[in-house]
Amino acid sequence: MSENESKKDLYKKNLQERHSEAKVIRKIVFIVFSVILLVLSGLIGGGYLYIKSALEPVDPTNKEPIEVTIPIGSSPSAIARILEDNNIVKNAKVFRYYTKFKNESGFQAGEYSFNQSMNFDEIIKSLKSGILMGEPAFKLVIPEGKQLEEIATIIAEQTGYTKEEIMNKVDDSTYVRDLISRYPNILTEEILDKDIKHPLEGYLFPATYPFYEKKPSIEVLVETMLEQTDKILTQYTGLLEGNKYIDSTHKLLTMASLIEEEATAQTDREKISSVFYNRLDVGMPLQTDPTVLYAIGEHKKRVLYDHLDEDSPYNTYKVKGLTPGPIANAGESSLSAALNPAETDFLYFLAAPTGEVYYSKTLDEHNAKKAQYITNQ
Repeated sequence: MSENESKKDLYKKNLQERHSEAKVIRKIVFIVFSVILLVLSGLIGGGYLYIKSALEPVDPTNKEPIEVTIPIGSSPSAIARILEDNNIVKNAKVFRYYTKFKNESGFQAGEYSFNQSMNFDEIIKSLKSGILMGEPAFKLVIPEGKQLEEIATIIAEQTGYTKEEIMNKVDDSTYVRDLISRYPNILTEEILDKDIKHPLEGYLFPATYPFYEKKPSIEVLVETMLEQTDKILTQYTGLLEGNKYIDSTHKLLTMASLIEEEATAQTDREKISSVFYNRLDVGMPLQTDPTVLYAIGEHKKRVLYDHLDEDSPYNTYKVKGLTPGPIANAGESSLSAALNPAETDFLYFLAAPTGEVYYSKTLDEHNAKKAQYITNQ
């Protein structure tokens, strides 16, 4: 065989091998593509069936009346949750998205009689013709500057639930993750950080809440307050842009809680806020006593030097920057101050027993005022 013929045979052999490899690759690609297509088809088909089922009545044959109360001030999300809790709709999220898609609004508070055979359009029609309710069964008053455990105590006193039942619910990770999915504007994965004591600390807005049931579920109580937080924070989230220390609602509530806990009736919250920002700018610890008390988990009249050694990410005498999360709830004045600090050079402030707050630029000035207004009292 000549050398040319040998090269031709080798070329043909290589060509055949490449064709064979290409066929194998095409088969693999086809199989992978087919599997992906099948998976996608399954997901799409499953999603379609899930939504289709959720849109249908819970039980088309069951016309037994179910009495439901929609409290005054209930948001569409809260109404959807109440309907799901009472087994009027299969899925609160799907019902909420349906009302959004249909641009339905104007739902009324009142006493309703639903049944499981009703479809979404029938439920929506009923919700627009509520019977106005009378006096609330009770009013839940949540003051500013309250920690979650204190709020749980207030709720327990008004409802008959135990503090432990309430705390178990608000600290339940499954429930908290469900809330994150339903309140994405205010709740993020940040609240599940391992260093955070209670995920919803600082998120239950201080206000007076009327309830028209004698003992609404813990979920309704909590979510009514979350709805208010969501409503209030929409006024402030647009101001987060450009703030190098507060770039999320979580950090906003955290800073606001520090200001709230340091404030007294006579203080200028914007000045306290400026001190915190000035300390952050120079890399100085915030050194605020309420964080130490939160770290040790006790209410004390004074913070002693021994307390300052508490090993905790909440101890701002040992750890620089903001705490992992809020240490209490904060009112609107503290939220506003957190985003609108005064223009000052102060690095220190001192709250005197009289309620007056004195500000200083240097440690020497601060110690002199401490001697004058605290030590000599």
